[in-house]
Amino acid sequence: MRWWDLDAVLALEHDLFPEDAWSRAMFWSELAEARHPAATRFYVVAQDAGGRLVGYAGLAAIAGTGDVQTIAAARDHWGTGLGARLLTTLLRAATDAECHEVLLEVRVDNTRAQRLYQRFGFEPIGFRKGYYQPGNVDALVMRLADPAAAPVAPAALAQADGTGPAAPPPTRTGN
Repeated sequence: MRWWDLDAVLALEHDLFPEDAWSRAMFWSELAEARHPAATRFYVVAQDAGGRLVGYAGLAAIAGTGDVQTIAAARDHWGTGLGARLLTTLLRAATDAECHEVLLEVRVDNTRAQRLYQRFGFEPIGFRKGYYQPGNVDALVMRLADPAAAPVAPAALAQADGTGPAAPPPTRTGN
């Protein structure tokens, strides 16, 4: 993800997360930590065959712990494997950053995303009451003990053009 992606990222962000969308300043702050020798952030975007931004994801990696900040896929790409591919990319980045664990928060009412994370080996470890505001929705905290051992999404089967295995709806993690 680069600064020139932000208009499209924000449009998708506001469509998918209308109550608790990140601001342009929040994305700028994250990107500021992604492009220097001691970078602690890793952000990617996904585009379809026509060049339209259809997804994005971000990871913070500090002191051996990764934290999935966000994963989102455009509504017309739900069920295509895009979410799994984005998560695979984040887990590879966590491995490259020598993270021994990866954490995330997911809305307690987003069971589809929870199933995706469980398929990758994440396990529930707790709750954060009222984490998602202004809706006052609790977050389930999940942990993956060894990101290097997580399964990967089959890239050949999970194309952004709509072919491939099922992916979750957008996932608000971290905020």
